Amino acid sequence: MSRMRVSARTDERQPLYLQIQEHFKQLIQLGDMEANDKFPTEKQLMEQFGVSRMTVSNAFTQLAKDGWIYRIPGRGSFVSPESCTKANELEIKQLDSTEMKELDERAPSRKMIGFVLPLLEDFFAIRLLKGINSVLSNTDYYVSIMLTHNSKEKEKEAIQELIKNGAVGLIIFPIDAETYNEEILVLKLRKFPFVLIDRYLPGFDTHCVCSDNWMSAQLAVNHLWEQGHRDIAICSDISIHTVTVDERIRGYMEALKQKGSMINPALIVTDFQVTDTIHIEKHPLYHYLKYRTATAFITLNLKLGLHVASMVKKLGMKVPRDLSIITYDNPSSELDGIPTFTHIDQHELEIGAKSADLLLKLLNNQESLTEPSKVIVKSALMIGESTEERSVKK
Repeated sequence: MSRMRVSARTDERQPLYLQIQEHFKQLIQLGDMEANDKFPTEKQLMEQFGVSRMTVSNAFTQLAKDGWIYRIPGRGSFVSPESCTKANELEIKQLDSTEMKELDERAPSRKMIGFVLPLLEDFFAIRLLKGINSVLSNTDYYVSIMLTHNSKEKEKEAIQELIKNGAVGLIIFPIDAETYNEEILVLKLRKFPFVLIDRYLPGFDTHCVCSDNWMSAQLAVNHLWEQGHRDIAICSDISIHTVTVDERIRGYMEALKQKGSMINPALIVTDFQVTDTIHIEKHPLYHYLKYRTATAFITLNLKLGLHVASMVKKLGMKVPRDLSIITYDNPSSELDGIPTFTHIDQHELEIGAKSADLLLKLLNNQESLTEPSKVIVKSALMIGESTEERSVKK
């Protein structure tokens, strides 16, 4: 690959790492790189700019801190969806007052839809956002994102702030909790247009779009059973009383019952935290992994699946030779080809698109939606490299 000079628009007297930062900011600002586009590898960038590994690392560390990019360990660096907003802010700062006035006069009147979600740290959330944008991109609406960091109080504040700032409707991915946020009840009482995404709240009828949790867990059990596994564990670091976890565990038990297998409560592992601060021998999962209590694990979220795989490696074991793993959601991007993990694909793009479509119907006051609408998106099992056949002991 031939070396490429940093854009001529940058100041040659700047340190090289700053020039690299400005180069990629300009690419994003000009639309040459879009949200979720993957950056070249560190080695490719060193060759492209003719710089050291440290220079590239410094440049990308600051880009990540400033919110221009996000990183996924083992996968690379990607353009942050929030960077588009930053690019627009940079353009606006460069306009004088006259240009600003002309811009305001030309700008179409678009209405805000708020998207409230716990975190934006993996491909699951990014695909949801991509699905929402696919529906809203050619409408009079745009999306404003608020993160709650899985805090009930921050979720309440996010809802209030979005409405205060002019949101005409909301798409809410609720936090992991046994009970719903009272602020969502207020929305319903006020008849404010909103759609819950990924889950629903028992005993509280609202418009929602979610995956078929009960059936997806059965897909996972059936696949492992066909491969010869009989000691199949299911684990979650979220409370068993959360509706999503509850449905998946009930689906898991139903699949085992249909096969005439006894339900072993010891293989339903819940109510623990995923953290690297706990010594591995004191971790709740240590016994199951070290002493091969189960030959296969179904992890109910992506982060947990990656964590279990990491613990297996630290114990000197290998996936899938020593332990098969099925996780929910794909940790790979669309560009990675064959998925590393066998996983449950919840079709996040479809969930996001259907939630936006449902909200648009609410905003258009369609009479057919006078009663709460619950949309279920069927999941699919995607075969990767984290599961393999195991001989059945006679």
